[in-house]
Amino acid sequence: MTTVRARVTILVSSTVLCLGTATGTATAARIPDGPDAPSAAAPTVADDAAATSAAAGVPPHVDPRTRSTQPVYDYAGAIRESVYVDTTMDTDSDGADDVIAVDIVRPRETAAAGLQIPVIMDASPYYSCCGRGNESEKKTYDESGAIQKMPLYYDNYFVPRGYAVVGVDIVGTSRSTGCGDVGGKDEIDSVVAVIDWLNGRNTARTGDGQPVKATWTNGSVGMIGKSYDGTLANGVAATGVRGLKTIVPISAISSWYDYSRSGGVPYSVDYMPWLGGYVGHDTPACDAVRADLGEQDDDETGDYTAFWAERDYLKDARNVKASVFLTHGLSDYNVQTNHFAQWWDALGKNKVPRKIWLGLEDHVDPFEFRRDEWVDELHKWFDYWLQGLQNNVMREPVATVETAPDVWKNYNTWPASPKTVPVPLAAGKLGASGKGTVTVTDDPTLTEDTIVATPSDVIAGRQMFLSAPLPAAIRVSGTPTVTLRIKADSPTTPITARLVEYGQAERYSGVRRTGVETCVAPQSQYDDACYFTVQKLTEDSDHGIVSRGWIDAAHSASLSKPQPLTPGTWTTVTVPLRAQDQVIPKGRVLGLAVTLSDTEWTTPNDTGASIDIDLANSRLNLPMTVGKVAAPTKAEPIEVRITTPSERPDLHDPLR
Repeated sequence: MTTVRARVTILVSSTVLCLGTATGTATAARIPDGPDAPSAAAPTVADDAAATSAAAGVPPHVDPRTRSTQPVYDYAGAIRESVYVDTTMDTDSDGADDVIAVDIVRPRETAAAGLQIPVIMDASPYYSCCGRGNESEKKTYDESGAIQKMPLYYDNYFVPRGYAVVGVDIVGTSRSTGCGDVGGKDEIDSVVAVIDWLNGRNTARTGDGQPVKATWTNGSVGMIGKSYDGTLANGVAATGVRGLKTIVPISAISSWYDYSRSGGVPYSVDYMPWLGGYVGHDTPACDAVRADLGEQDDDETGDYTAFWAERDYLKDARNVKASVFLTHGLSDYNVQTNHFAQWWDALGKNKVPRKIWLGLEDHVDPFEFRRDEWVDELHKWFDYWLQGLQNNVMREPVATVETAPDVWKNYNTWPASPKTVPVPLAAGKLGASGKGTVTVTDDPTLTEDTIVATPSDVIAGRQMFLSAPLPAAIRVSGTPTVTLRIKADSPTTPITARLVEYGQAERYSGVRRTGVETCVAPQSQYDDACYFTVQKLTEDSDHGIVSRGWIDAAHSASLSKPQPLTPGTWTTVTVPLRAQDQVIPKGRVLGLAVTLSDTEWTTPNDTGASIDIDLANSRLNLPMTVGKVAAPTKAEPIEVRITTPSERPDLHDPLR
C-alpha cells in the first residue's frame, strides 16, 4: 500500500519539511519529570536563540514579517510532564478531594530561556476509554508515569511554534479521581481548576507529591476538541473563567437537554447514566452517581428540569468572554445542528467574537475532510488570540460553508438572512394557501424511507405537502420551523416533520477512511503525526432530506411546564427543524412530510393519537435568502425574486 507517509516527509501547512531540519530529528529524547525540565539537559543552539530573542523582546518562534509563529523548536526533545491539579470536590465520597490528571507537552527551549507561552488545551473523558480522532489514539506514558504520546496532532504541530499543549482527564476519567456527572457542574469545574492552576490561582503536584507551579505559561488558554471535548469547551467558556481566551468547539453540544431529546421527545432512555459508565471509573461509588443521573433525567416526562438547566450552557452565554471558532457538520445527527445554531445565536447576542465553518459532513472533524486548510486556519486563529499576533484572521469572512462536496464558499454573515419566509399549506401542496383540514393518524411502524420515497402516494399516517418545481435556486440558511394549528384526540402526541428536496442528483452520502496517511507535523519515535485521510462519498438519488424535527405537542409552549392538550380543542404547535445551510437548485421540488411518532430516530413516550391540521393557519417557516443565491454548480450568483407576504397573500410563486 502506497501512502504519503512512506515519503518520510512532514507537511507543515503548505511547506514540506524533511526530518532533521530545524524542527528537530525523529529521535526522541527521554524527558524526566519536572515543571521546567532538568538542568542536566545540554544547551542547544535553539536554547541560545531563544534566550537572545527573549532578551530582544521577540520570541524566536514569532516572525514579525508574516505575523505568524514558526516551527523553530525541537518537538522530539520537548518537555513532557504529568501533574495532578487539586480541587475542592469529593465526587466519589471517599473523604479525599478529587485530583485532575493533566499531561503537558511544551518546548524545552522556551523553558530554558524563561519565555512564558500560551496553552492549547483539550479536556476529554476519552483519553483512556475510547481514544481520540479517526485512529482512536489514546495517551501513553513512560515507565515513570510521564506523558509519552499525546493523541491527535495538536502537540506535534503547535509545540514547535511556541505553544504548550495540555491534555486534561476530566473528573472521574482516566488518571483523574472522582466520578463524572456527564456535562454537569463537577466536570466543568474540574477543567476550570486546571485553568486556575495555569493562572496561579490553584495548586498542583507531581506524581511523587511535590508541589508544582505553572511558571512556564502566561496563563492564556485556548480550548479545542470534538464532540464531548468541544462540549466541555462550551461549558467552561460559559463560566467566564479568567484566562480562557478562545475556544474551538467541533461538533459540540450546547445544551444536554437538546442532545438527549427534542422538545420533550426522548431520543433514547437512560442515556446519561450509560454515557457516564462508558467513559468513567467502574467503582461502586461512581455506579451510585450514575444511578442518580438516571433518577434525575426525567426520561419518562421529557421535561426540562433543574438537572438539565445545570447542563444548559446557552443560558449562561452572557458569561462567555472567550472568542469562539466553531465548526459543525450539516449532516450531523449525533450532535445535531440545532446545537451550533442556537449557540451561535446566543454568542452573537452577547457580542462574542466568533467564526464558523459548516461542512456537509456528519460527526466529523474538519481535520479529516479539509485538512490543510483547517490546520492553516486554526494556526492563524490561535496565533491571533493566544500569541497576540495581528494577522488577518478576524478580517476574513465570518462563515465558510461547503455547498457541494469539496466546494466551499465564504459569507460575511450566518445565517444568510435574519428573515424567515412563511410558506402556506394546502391539501397536498406547499406554497399555496389552503382551507379546511387534513388528518394524520399515528402509525409508529412507518419508516422514513416509506414516508419520503413516494411523495405523491397516499400513505396512511403521513401528510405530504409538495411545492411546484422551483423557478430559481434558493438558499435555505438557518433554522426552519413548522407551525401547525391542530386538534388532537389525546392529551399529547409527538409530531414529526421532515423537509425533503426532490429531484435526481448526485448527493453527499458520507465519508469513509482511506488507507492513505498524511503527516502534518514533526514526529517522535512515539508519535508519528501521520493520520489517515477520508474520502467523501456521493450517491445518485431522487431525493434528499434537508432537515428533520420532533416535538411533544404538550411541550410546545413550555419545555419545563408541559400543558396537556384538551382533546377536541384547537391549539398551535411549532415543530423546530434542524438548522441547515443548503442551496436547492432551480427545478427541484420541496416536500414537507408530517407524521406523528417516529420510532427510528426517537423513543416517544406517547403514541397512537390522531390530529386534524387546520390548513389556513398552518405553515412552513423557511429561512430563505431573498435576492442573490449562489448555486453549488454555478460560479456566478443567480438573481431570485421572492414574493413577500405583504406583496401577495400566498407564496405560490416562489415555490412554483
